[in-house]
Amino acid sequence: MIALVHNHMGVDTYLDLRESVGFKPLSRRQAKIALDASLFVVCAFIGDKIVGMGRIVGDGAVICYIQDLMIHPDYQGQGVGSAIIEELIAFVKDLAEDGEEIMLDLMCAKGREPFYHHHGFISRPTDGLGPGMICYIKG
Repeated sequence: MIALVHNHMGVDTYLDLRESVGFKPLSRRQAKIALDASLFVVCAFIGDKIVGMGRIVGDGAVICYIQDLMIHPDYQGQGVGSAIIEELIAFVKDLAEDGEEIMLDLMCAKGREPFYHHHGFISRPTDGLGPGMICYIKG
């Protein structure tokens, strides 16, 4: 059974989970700032083991982003990702007041598009929306 816990994730756990899924390494400083600046963090547990997480970043009024949706490889394909993303979407829905619209964006790993399509996301570019873009800034 999947248990979801909100806004309670330690830096070491975050870094360990990132490593388990092959995400780029971060410094402890980056990890702490990222977690502290998140609008919402969801952790998924099976028993006492954390098996996945996702977080919402953004301004909480006009635009939000799903960031770091990660499921430990040993637990992928068991509904953990769907449970997390539905919780993240529900959080953003609760931010919008009557008549308002909030854009919820994400950047997914190559090949993961069908998972996000299943949860209501569209791929870009479309006729009205250009492609997503990225720029890495090195210090």
